[in-house]
Amino acid sequence: MRRLIIVISIIAAFGLGLLVRGGGTPGEVLSTAAAESSAPTTWTCSMHPQIQLPETGQCPICFMDLIPLEDDAADDLGPRTLVLSEAGAALAEIRTTPVERRSMEVRTRLTGKVDYDETRVRAITSRVAGRIDTLFVDYTGTKVAAGDRLASLYSPALYAGQVELLNALEAERSLRESTDPRMRRTAIATVKSARERLRLWGLTTAQIAEIENGDGARHHLAITSPLNGVVVHKNAVEGLYVETGTRLYTVADLTKVWVTLDAYESDLAWLAEGQSVGFTVEALPGRDFEGVVIFMDPVLDPGTRTVKVRLDVDNADGLLRPGFFVNAETVSQTRDTDDDPLVIPDTAPLITGERAVVYVRLAGHEKPTFEGREITLGPRAGDHYVVRDGLEEGELVVTRGNFKIDSALQIQAKPSMMNPKGGGPTPGHDHGAPSPSEHNESDGGAHESSMETFTVSEAFKERLIPIVDAYLAMQTALAGDDDKKAAVAAEQAVQAIDAVPMSLAGDAHAAWMTDAAHLHDAFVVVVAASDISARRKPLQQLTDTLWATLNRYGYNDDRVVRLFHCPMANGGDGGDWLQLETVTANPYYGASMLRCGSQSDTLAVIATVETREGR
Repeated sequence: MRRLIIVISIIAAFGLGLLVRGGGTPGEVLSTAAAESSAPTTWTCSMHPQIQLPETGQCPICFMDLIPLEDDAADDLGPRTLVLSEAGAALAEIRTTPVERRSMEVRTRLTGKVDYDETRVRAITSRVAGRIDTLFVDYTGTKVAAGDRLASLYSPALYAGQVELLNALEAERSLRESTDPRMRRTAIATVKSARERLRLWGLTTAQIAEIENGDGARHHLAITSPLNGVVVHKNAVEGLYVETGTRLYTVADLTKVWVTLDAYESDLAWLAEGQSVGFTVEALPGRDFEGVVIFMDPVLDPGTRTVKVRLDVDNADGLLRPGFFVNAETVSQTRDTDDDPLVIPDTAPLITGERAVVYVRLAGHEKPTFEGREITLGPRAGDHYVVRDGLEEGELVVTRGNFKIDSALQIQAKPSMMNPKGGGPTPGHDHGAPSPSEHNESDGGAHESSMETFTVSEAFKERLIPIVDAYLAMQTALAGDDDKKAAVAAEQAVQAIDAVPMSLAGDAHAAWMTDAAHLHDAFVVVVAASDISARRKPLQQLTDTLWATLNRYGYNDDRVVRLFHCPMANGGDGGDWLQLETVTANPYYGASMLRCGSQSDTLAVIATVETREGR
């Protein structure tokens, strides 16, 4: 079996040599190589290019036959450049697309709900202390018009105020013939003061006039609605004694409503105040509505990572009711000032989170020549990206085969997406040779990059062990091609994550919430997968997160967790996994390539400190 795997590897490596160095049939390539150089001076391994020997033989790492190292200096135009033959480019199925400057239609979907227009909501309160004797509106949802009676209030203070007004009027009339102007002015001022007091207590001008014209003082005050609308809250109860300022009703005018939408950070580039937004509601299928953006919250909700966007909507027919759920869609055009923006297909950039790299086919070269270039991306517009910097209109970007070009640059130790500085050895690929684990264990799991760690309780670290156990059970099942056991183990991992108590505080708590969410989501994907091939896809994310988690909080167990790597996993992008045994058990391929891969690191039992070297 091992010999068969080695033979397959030799054929694959030789095919890669064809791809990068000229294509054609094997015989043609060998003849060309012989013609160009009858005695190659340097021999290398296609899987371990750091191996360079003066004579032919086998690779000391994987025992594959060495191949001649050709001099590509004539075709090498820079450290990030790759030259292929026409046949090699065709074999790699490389496709390019020109960079275009054009406007694109972007559709953004949002969700939210109908709400009251806060500028059209009135709280109706008692302006004077008294007792509610009669309710004319005795339940919420009642439609009222401006001036409609809502309740009748008996108020001794109000009655006394009316009597005071009548007495002031009588005194003013009796002093009209007085020769003392000061007394007449005082009487007139007293009448005005009494009228103003009644007005401030809620009597209308018409009601005050009726009192003055002979109806006399009234024991009850009619409380009326100040606007057309619907009673949405009722606190008034017959017989209730209220103080000044007690809220009796809340009336909302629903002829206009607000629609509040939740917009994610990535949606904000396509939203602006004054923009029209169409939406539908589930309660009214087949009906389309439209509103205008009148407000965008300046503060982002840290819990949902969304921003509230408010629409002003006409609701004269009363179909929209506060609380209705809304599905909205905006249609925007990608434009930069007066010009259309540069756009590229979303398959062109290789995005690492910090950088975006594209491969551009250089014009004016006899052979297909590709250059890696870091660019600055703008927002995503459907299946395209807006390019802010790094490309020119008309340049050809690789939209298919860019990962193959990037892998070829990695093999040649040139700058690439995964290794922007280039140089250094590339990851090894073990097909059954002894694992280089001994030196990894001796260094205690030290790494080159720093990572923030936290001092946590032993009880918390013990809660991480069931998660590790479930992951290892899943890894063993995948390596054994046991789909059912892998799903069961992933479900146990989800339960173990949910069982971890929220006992951390501060930055440690925030970090664990992020780690737990990533682990939980990835394990759920494994559980929900339809077959074993789909269950293997989240393995890289699970491995990265779990490895970082164990380094971050500390790992106290008698077992040594080992990190393994196979560069052929994930379509040639490489894949990592954790296991306990020293013998490779590849969960990406199972029995078909069980020993493909090698140990790259270990995580031994070490004390957690505030700062230490981590992966």
